[in-house]
Amino acid sequence: MVSSFAADPRTLEIEARKDDVLRQLAQCESGGTGDSDRPIYGGRGAFVGRFQFMPRTVIGFVRDMDGRNLSVPEAIALAHDYEQAAALAKFAIFERDAISHWPLCNRKLGLRQQVEVIKSM
Repeated sequence: MVSSFAADPRTLEIEARKDDVLRQLAQCESGGTGDSDRPIYGGRGAFVGRFQFMPRTVIGFVRDMDGRNLSVPEAIALAHDYEQAAALAKFAIFERDAISHWPLCNRKLGLRQQVEVIKSM
């Protein structure tokens, strides 16, 4: 049986704004959005994927988000998967107020202000 649940316009607007913040962040951090045809590394290999996560940061947020304990290779693989990394970044930013993990792009794009507006909606 298919649910007849449909998100209300306000919820759709909030989610669209969150997704826009994520697109801006990925573009700023790695120069693009979506999956890449090759692994993305920054900071001499310390940062991984479109959102330039550190593997230990992925491990910590995944444990906090759903209780899973990832190995470093699993964390790197997650960071390279755009959909999973975007979901993790969304959790970190909007559920754990962790926009400070991206200091340069946060300042450059005014992300903290955007997040505050979204949270007030």
